[in-house]
This record gives sequence, C-alpha cells and structure tokens, in this order.
Amino acid sequence: MKILTVVGARPQFIKAAPVSAALAKAGLQEYLLHTGQHYDRAMSAVFFEELGLRPPDLNLEVGSASHGEQTAAMLVGIERALVTQRPDWVLVYGDTNSTLAGALAASKLHLPLAHVEAGLRSFNRRMPEEINRVVADAVADLLFVPTEIARRNLQQEGLPAERIVWTGDVMYDVALGFRGAAGERSRILDRLGLAPSGYVLATVHRAENTDEPARLDAIVAGLAAVARKLPVVLPLHPRTRGCVQARGLSLEGIHLLEPLGFLDMVRLEMSAAVIATDSGGVQKEAFFHRVPCVTLRDETEWVELVEAGWNRLCPPRDPELVASTILAAAGTAGQPIAPYGDGHAADLIAARLQSQAAR
Repeated sequence: MKILTVVGARPQFIKAAPVSAALAKAGLQEYLLHTGQHYDRAMSAVFFEELGLRPPDLNLEVGSASHGEQTAAMLVGIERALVTQRPDWVLVYGDTNSTLAGALAASKLHLPLAHVEAGLRSFNRRMPEEINRVVADAVADLLFVPTEIARRNLQQEGLPAERIVWTGDVMYDVALGFRGAAGERSRILDRLGLAPSGYVLATVHRAENTDEPARLDAIVAGLAAVARKLPVVLPLHPRTRGCVQARGLSLEGIHLLEPLGFLDMVRLEMSAAVIATDSGGVQKEAFFHRVPCVTLRDETEWVELVEAGWNRLCPPRDPELVASTILAAAGTAGQPIAPYGDGHAADLIAARLQSQAAR
C-alpha cells in the first residue's frame, strides 16, 4: 500500500515526522512530496535533519508567490506526481496552500484523501487558512481530528460520521518525543544569555497581522514596551522582516533572531515565562510545555486552551493592551486538561490507513 504525503511548510514537517515513522513501522510505503512552500534551510532542510525525516522523494521548489500563483504551481506539480505514482491514499496536513493543492489534486483524480488535523475552525473566512481547511475537509475521505471540538465542528457541517476519526494531536506526539533532546542538545539559552522563565518568546507571521499596518504597529510597539521590563526573543519570519522594514519600524531592545531550527525553538518554548504568537501550532506547543500563551489574533482554533486559561486572546489593535496582556500572563497557569490524546496519534493514523488496505 502506497501513501503519497504532501508537505510544504515547517509546521507540516513537524506533524509528518511521527506519522512517517508510524507508516514505516506499519509496513506502508510512503512517497514524500515537498511543495517547496517553505524553501530556505532555516525554514525547511534543518527541520528534516533534526526531526529525522528522510529527504523528500520530490521537491517542487514552488517558493513564494501570491496565493493563486503558488497554489496553481503546486497543483500542476502534485497532479503530475499523482498520475505517475498512483498512490492508494493521499495524505495532507493542516491548512496551508500545500494542503489545499494536495486536496484538490487528489479529489480531481478520484484518489482517496486523508486530512490530518481536520475539523479546526476559526470561523473567520478572511483567513486563507480557514478556506484551505474547510475545502480540504469537504473533499477528504478520512478526517483525522485532533480534538472532540474538531469532531463536533465537522458533525455540525454535516460531514458523515464514518469519515471522522479521532486520533489526538500528532504535535503532542512530537512534543513528548523531542522534549528531552531539545533540553540536552540546544544551547540557545546560553548563547542569548537567557534565564529559564525569565523572558518572553514571540512569533508573528500571519498575513492578518503583517500586512495590516495598524496591527503590525501595535504588535511591534507592544513588544518593545514588554522588552523594557522582560527580555523579548523574536525569531523573525521572512514575511514579517520584510513588512517591518517596509514600515520603517524599530525593533530596538528586542532579541531578533533568524528563523530557528526545531530543537532551538522547542528549547525556547519550554523555558519561556510566556509566549506571544499568532501561530496555531505555537499556541499548542506552549500548552504542551505548560507555558502560558497570548494569541495575537481576534480568534483561535484552539478554543479549549482559552476556556482552560492557558491561552489569552489579544486582538493587536493597541500597544498598551498587547504589552499589559503579555506581562499579566507571565508565570500563570491554566486548569489541568488533556484534550490532545496520549501521544500516540501517529500510530492511530497509520493503523487506520493500514486497515483501509483490507477493504
């Protein structure tokens, strides 16, 4: 049985690592297709190395472009690969343009499609990620959901119950599997002169923040205000760096870093006093390490973390609100919850795909 897996962005490399290992353990053949959506070493190759992912069988090297141009180039390349490889299943992850292109190509060729991290909803159709995940869920034959809330979202949309499979979250598998390695092998705290629980880790990359001048201004000014009281570490996504430079904004006083490798990022997450982010994945990773999180958005897909007090929503419209919310969250804790399974999501995904071969 052959699985063709489509990945393209750093969160997908992380999610694919335990699933690829589980597929191999189950005796399933995997063809790994990298769209090249994230393409430089810091955003791509280093993740394959540190996570133990084998090199992709095919890299489309699509690179950056507008949503339409990028997705179109992916569709062409993925379709050709599907026609050549004729896999038994196509596997996509998350909510990027790579997800959308893989889902559309598979469905047009009538190939069975499985979507890992299905059922997430922000209910904000202005987010390109929301469109991507809704479309992927609509055409998928198997919907691997990470939480019960995700299952309910799909049921409320009328998707058949037999397509929905609860697995837990594969990112929790990764957190449990690599926490020790990050603590042992990463030296980033020493390099930056940071003390555990003595700094803020921030990440900003979503277009709703980087491409909206008022929101970007509020985030940068808010982080600068926090940095006057607590060190702020900000690995700069290429999009964010370009937008900050175009706006002529000052990041003085903030520890600016290039995009980080996987283990260094995990080490910073584990040891932060608080994490401020607009990333869906980083919100969960903060919880995995029991670090409080401030989400710099109007809404989040991970509502269970807000309800339990691990995460605080902070629409970035006012610098003072951004700063005060981050500082108030530092060192706090939420309620004890376990919404993401027991760290064996990848095994459940592989077992279900393996069972399809007998049908």
